[in-house]
Amino acid sequence: MRIRSNMFVLASALALVLSTAYAREPVQLVRPPSGVVGVEAAQLDPQFWVSKLGTDANRVLLDAAAIGAANTKMRAQDPTIHDVALPASIPQATVREWITDLSERPTRTLYDEQHKEVPAATLDGLVDALALDRIAADTTPRYALVVSRAALRTFPTTLRVFSNNEDTDIDRFQESALFPGVPVAIVHESRDGQWAFVVSQRYRAWVERKHLAEGARDVVLGFADAAPYRLVTGAKVRTTYTPNLPQASDVLLDMGTRLPLAAVPPDQIVNGQHPYSSHVVQLPIREADGALRIAPALVQDISDTSAAPLPLTHANIIRQAFKFLGERYGWGHDYEARDCSGFVSEIYASMGVLLPRNTRDQSKSPSLHKTLFDDKSTREQREAAVEALQPGDLVYIPGHVMMVIGWIGDQPFVIHDTNGGTMRAPDGKLRSLHLNGVSVTPLLPLMYDEDHRYVDRMTSVVRVATQD
Repeated sequence: MRIRSNMFVLASALALVLSTAYAREPVQLVRPPSGVVGVEAAQLDPQFWVSKLGTDANRVLLDAAAIGAANTKMRAQDPTIHDVALPASIPQATVREWITDLSERPTRTLYDEQHKEVPAATLDGLVDALALDRIAADTTPRYALVVSRAALRTFPTTLRVFSNNEDTDIDRFQESALFPGVPVAIVHESRDGQWAFVVSQRYRAWVERKHLAEGARDVVLGFADAAPYRLVTGAKVRTTYTPNLPQASDVLLDMGTRLPLAAVPPDQIVNGQHPYSSHVVQLPIREADGALRIAPALVQDISDTSAAPLPLTHANIIRQAFKFLGERYGWGHDYEARDCSGFVSEIYASMGVLLPRNTRDQSKSPSLHKTLFDDKSTREQREAAVEALQPGDLVYIPGHVMMVIGWIGDQPFVIHDTNGGTMRAPDGKLRSLHLNGVSVTPLLPLMYDEDHRYVDRMTSVVRVATQD
């Protein structure tokens, strides 16, 4: 996610041959009835791409030890990755800086869901709700586990705002989301006490307190590392419905969510149901007073979960990406979905790899292997980088990231979560496809504007699975 470009366009002609500079066999990209150039039904099956890899498909790119070392390096070097285990006391100036860095009063005109301009008085009220005057001279952090999928917000409000009066998708106060079981440190509260400003591993932002259950520091911080556990490897999994414990019933678990297993005898009834066909996980729930309780919950054996991260292979990267195919684009994890950077980071999380949350931070992370581009980069340099692309590589342009899934002849293809999708019609004019979801497209025809391809505007190519 972040810094959305409104000029995401997909250019093609009915039969188009591009880039004779590449050594691979030239192919023609035709437009099927869907209008998505170069993409036929067979290419929407992950096995189509996995089979093109041959014996290399299941080669382990990084083993568990190497991934652990890479994550340690990420935590040490990347400033967007935060240590949730905060000092016992945090100075007032630090807490204030964290909040004001995020929650700066908007200076541009914003619109609400009724397409009306948000009044200045409303924005002033949001600034007041920050309660900056109530930040203690020294803050003692409190700790909590997330109990349900929780929106991370710029301000302590559910008010949705947009940059223009025709948009109702890109909520400018929506930052990201946290999933059940994620530990956070609470460092401040809104004036009405209904929101908490939290520090999580990948973000600092506002969360409604109803999504948090407060507990002892050691309990909260230890939950994320407890073993044995189940890791969600499907796009979405839910706990089993139960009327016995509503807080543990039908809870949404997104890809990458990790929950410890509960030590329950195999014949013990759990929430009114025998667990022999399920995993019994530990689920954080919120008591009436906001306190944390760890309760057993069931996740069906047939659900897409794993006892450990999936092996980091090209085949698994592709298969995990395709589990989201067709999901609606969700800016900042809105709509119980995700955006482009959330999409790629959750794919890699299912294989145990930690990435920054936003596109800009992913593209320039000091701990990742990357090729950077700027205005001085030549066309030849950019095309050489494209020629070297492998499945799993991440291609960044301003505000967007795409994941490479393979080649057809001289055409690299990507899967990406995009709210755009415009192509040239047969008359040469740009026409929106409104892809607005996880989509497969060729890379080379993608156009940033009338005069520039996406590859002309690349800021970075990142290869996550690379040994030092």
